[in-house]
Amino acid sequence: EKWIEVDLSEQKIRAWEGNNLFLESLVSTGKWGRTPTGEYRIWGKFKYAKMSGGSQALHTYYYLPNVPYIMYYQNGFSLHGTYWHNNFGQVMSHGCTNLPTPVAEKLFYWTTPTVPSGVNAVRATADNPGTRIVVHE
Repeated sequence: EKWIEVDLSEQKIRAWEGNNLFLESLVSTGKWGRTPTGEYRIWGKFKYAKMSGGSQALHTYYYLPNVPYIMYYQNGFSLHGTYWHNNFGQVMSHGCTNLPTPVAEKLFYWTTPTVPSGVNAVRATADNPGTRIVVHE
């Protein structure tokens, strides 16, 4: 079984096929302890989408067009490519797991649900379930 491990204490992601390591990389997870821990499955994938949120009053507002290779696993939390910083290994995000874009691309096409050719997005179904993700301290 393919599965993904996000280690918050090491700021690393590891992708596994059974006990065999497929990929390992530094990441940037959420400031303020905002990245949820637990076991999830990817429920939706988007080749690119706009992300925005936070508060202008609190100086946490962000607007990021065309975020690449998004893999949602818990409500609005996702793994995704990152073009606005290169500070991997440090907490940086509002809760998502920021990946170097080449790593996100590799995971996007390795994980399920499988995105059909010529399509931008897909949701997991019983016939096309999402890859398991384990997020831990």
